[in-house]
Amino acid sequence: MNKGKLYSLLKQNEGPKLDFKEEVDITCESGKKEMAKDIIAIANSQGGRGYIIIGVVDKTKVIKGIGDKEYREESIQQLLSLRCDPPLVVRVEKVKVEKKEVCVIIIFRSFQKPHQMRQTGAFYLRRGSTTDVARRDEIASMLQYNGIINNEKTPLFNMSLDVYDKDLIDSYLRKINLINQVDNYSLLNNLGIFHYDKDSDSFVPTLGGVLMFCKNPQLFLPYTGIRIVNRFSKDKKVVFVKGNIFDMIDKVVNYFMNLDINYPVDAVKEAVINALIHRDYFDISREILINVGKRKIVVSNPGSTFGKERVNNLIHNSNPRRRNNWLYNVFLIVDSGKNLDRGLFFIKSSFEERVQFINIRKTNIFKVVMPGMNSLNKN
Repeated sequence: MNKGKLYSLLKQNEGPKLDFKEEVDITCESGKKEMAKDIIAIANSQGGRGYIIIGVVDKTKVIKGIGDKEYREESIQQLLSLRCDPPLVVRVEKVKVEKKEVCVIIIFRSFQKPHQMRQTGAFYLRRGSTTDVARRDEIASMLQYNGIINNEKTPLFNMSLDVYDKDLIDSYLRKINLINQVDNYSLLNNLGIFHYDKDSDSFVPTLGGVLMFCKNPQLFLPYTGIRIVNRFSKDKKVVFVKGNIFDMIDKVVNYFMNLDINYPVDAVKEAVINALIHRDYFDISREILINVGKRKIVVSNPGSTFGKERVNNLIHNSNPRRRNNWLYNVFLIVDSGKNLDRGLFFIKSSFEERVQFINIRKTNIFKVVMPGMNSLNKN
């Protein structure tokens, strides 16, 4: 690393991919644990390369240097191989600045996330400038991102196959030229609608199957619904929208149509489709929220974009990486072109006024902010 790059990092504040340390004693157990924990956390956090700079006071950025302390690459790599699973690759460099030497540990982008501490089994990541234990949904999101698990095919062991509407499944099968196969459990298992449990020698529903082919998934998965908060009306009424994905799309469209105002409902519909198909279903703490106000309408769903994907790229990219690819493909087949997935560009082009797409990785939220009722209801 050259001095220019180092000075550039020194101008930045600590964050998910950057950590300053005055010193770390990697000859003792506590120091080794701290080092491994911070490297794992940076590797697990979203984004590209990360850096730990030793010899710099984190608050003031005063350069203290590392003195005669040795931070050898082989020593750090060895402690990682013993403590990190799967192992991580780092590079250690020494850079002279202001007549002092600092140590820079470069943590490369990992394609094997999530990494965990072998000794404790814990997964770590960075919350801003702090290293913290990853939550269950965050671990699941990392596993899904790297293709280790598939969210939509998650088995729901506490539910029976009776929750399915066979007519909905049969209609889907006919669209893929599978006639009279609604009772073929092995086939439905291969299609991801059922899951075969070897321990009980029985079939159970999958998350994606229930979202698509159950009349009221919210009886079993309450977080999968939509909450509409109408701040435009005098009573500020709250409406809870329930049903499978297609039912909820229709109900939201009908809700806005019944408001009897001049508003591009197709744009709202597209935002809702985007939220339902691409939300993070591992986050069970909140549903999709639609705030209807005089100044703006906000569709907010759990599930920020993957990695360093820029929102501007999503607007113009007709084939972006998708969180729930199985759900997306089944939706297209069942829908038969009725609710076209026209993307963020369609939403943006539906208004003369500015539309915002806000991606908040820290809280795992994606928001579509459209003009409010007053801005368009002028006639």
